[in-house]
Amino acid sequence: MTIGLISDTHSYLDPQVSSYFGSCEEIWHAGDIGSLQVLEDLQAMKPTFAVYGNIDDPVIRHQCQEDLWLEREGLLIFMTHIAGSPKRYESRVRSLIKSRQPRILICGHSHILKVQKDPQHHNMWYVNPGAAGRQGFHRMKTIMRMTLHRGQIANLEVIELGKRGAIGS
Repeated sequence: MTIGLISDTHSYLDPQVSSYFGSCEEIWHAGDIGSLQVLEDLQAMKPTFAVYGNIDDPVIRHQCQEDLWLEREGLLIFMTHIAGSPKRYESRVRSLIKSRQPRILICGHSHILKVQKDPQHHNMWYVNPGAAGRQGFHRMKTIMRMTLHRGQIANLEVIELGKRGAIGS
């Protein structure tokens, strides 16, 4: 199963996203969607699972949850917008990780692309796809793709969509 990962679009969906996510079976958005139109455009591409972020309005918060738990290919996945980072998880997130022991944590918020195995939490993978929107301090817009197969992550790809301020790239 191939998954497209995106976060922190802040009301902007780069036109390149559709070509990169065309081969995906699902899209997961880790929050700060920014507008209902972005969510609808992603849903028109593929089945989309999303959590709301701190900038999302009541309309998006009504459509999405704060936390999402998914099971795919024998893996328990936890997605939330604000998680912190390994060794510095938010207390709420740390409690959820301890109680449910996901194999993958997907988050956003920091605008910092990061993939790291967290050996302190049952070798859980921490995955933040960075930021795909134009707002924030990140220099490069990024998304990710990954394949889940029989309890493993394979073919994890980082995709650069161009510099943050560039229009149409």
